[in-house]
Amino acid sequence: MPRYAQLVMGPAGSGKSTYCSTMVQHSGSLNRSVQVVNLDPAAEHFDYPVMADIRELIQVDDVMEDHSLRFGPNGGLVFCMEYFANNFDWLEESLGHVEDDYILFDCPGQIELYTHLPVMRQLVEQLQQWEFRVCGVFLVDSQFMVESFKFISGVMAALSAMVSLEIPQVNIMTKMDLLNPKAKKEIEKYLDPDMYSMMEDNSDTISSAKFKKLTKAICGLIDDYSMVRFLPFDRTDEEGINIVLQNIDFSIQYGEDLEFKEPKDVEEEPANLNYDEIFQGS
Repeated sequence: MPRYAQLVMGPAGSGKSTYCSTMVQHSGSLNRSVQVVNLDPAAEHFDYPVMADIRELIQVDDVMEDHSLRFGPNGGLVFCMEYFANNFDWLEESLGHVEDDYILFDCPGQIELYTHLPVMRQLVEQLQQWEFRVCGVFLVDSQFMVESFKFISGVMAALSAMVSLEIPQVNIMTKMDLLNPKAKKEIEKYLDPDMYSMMEDNSDTISSAKFKKLTKAICGLIDDYSMVRFLPFDRTDEEGINIVLQNIDFSIQYGEDLEFKEPKDVEEEPANLNYDEIFQGS
């Protein structure tokens, strides 16, 4: 029987631990068993129980205090993750083997782990050898994404992780409950963006013709291949949380032996859909 895993990724402060806590509570209300593994050796606090904690293996503080290594915070975290990659037997022992396991891996926020370092790719390959079906869940703070060029930066970060890990990936805008009503209306266009229209709307803010061409090329890459879209995540909206979970479950075929329905798609709702209802409860 397969096992299931979400790799919860994203920049520091994007809400990864809050997402894990919310998913554990929501799954509990559905009588689903979901476990969490902390893979951040620099984590200080999280409000959910963990089945395994990388800090039992190695901690960033211990690495930084080792005068023979002389690492700062970022170098220390990379060292911890490389040490972890050389000790996957610890993870295997911590996970055990239970059929139909559904595990969230709360990952560190250093973006280089998902771009040019091999650690997370090695983790994915190891999990697949252990019969896990793995989905990447890439989080971006919605408060950061309300400006077009910050949005493009977030899209490129999500795309980089997708290309590097080569697994199904669901991209999520978190902290929707913290946006004011005006910002919520503004961010609708970023959920499934028309990059060319976005480029035209902001053409006056690009002073350099050279960078305007580069930005247009990037927008074209994203738009032409429809590579990246986002789902909104409001931790106070149970229906919205369920839509996110359905999309992730569908990507890894969770419960494929049951009658499975395609996930609800916000963009396929009637044209007169009131988005205020989607974000109700914020």
